[in-house]
Amino acid sequence: MRINRILLSAALVVVALVLQVSVLARLHLPGAVPDLMLLVVLALAFVYGHVGGALIGFFAGLLTDLAPPADHAAGRYALVLCVIGYLAGLVKPEKGQMRSALAPMLAVLCAALGSTLLYAGVGALVGDTAARHVGLAGLLFTAAVYDLLLAPFTVPWIMALARKADNDPLAESQKSTGPGAGSDVAAGWISSGTGLSIGGQRGGLRVRAARNRAAKAGRIKGVKRL
Repeated sequence: MRINRILLSAALVVVALVLQVSVLARLHLPGAVPDLMLLVVLALAFVYGHVGGALIGFFAGLLTDLAPPADHAAGRYALVLCVIGYLAGLVKPEKGQMRSALAPMLAVLCAALGSTLLYAGVGALVGDTAARHVGLAGLLFTAAVYDLLLAPFTVPWIMALARKADNDPLAESQKSTGPGAGSDVAAGWISSGTGLSIGGQRGGLRVRAARNRAAKAGRIKGVKRL
């Protein structure tokens, strides 16, 4: 991995871990806890591919395993996020173009369900039966709901930041073509219903207003010459 990818991934993982432990884990929501670390791994895997996604997932999961107040065997969540990161990286299209938010949202849903099942399965192998007492069905439902609600506010922005930091030519071309032509996964997500492309629309309105003023000025000068 490039040095800028490593630095950005490490910074995002650390921030996600701090927010996960200090904020999300203390909300005391029913069922599962919103998994910000999972969403960070997914977003980076969508940009960096399956190899980068697996590496980031492993180290992010290992850091989560070692961070207090972890009460499970070290390496358990590292295995889960490594598998999820690898599979999410396979979803990345060859040209980085995905104009609909449906595919990323389906990936988030599958990752939320798959990570919960895989975590419970690994726990069963090592003798941890906590998921049986809590209720696996409730954990699956709440994990899917929380992650789907949190994903539109995290995944597209992390993907856009990863492309910008990676000096991706596709990300540079989007500045001139806009989200309608040649947009990548993040731009397609933002422009497909999240309502987060207001800034681009305002810029277009300013350009149209300037053109109208120039046209009016030309007509006024013509009248004066007559």
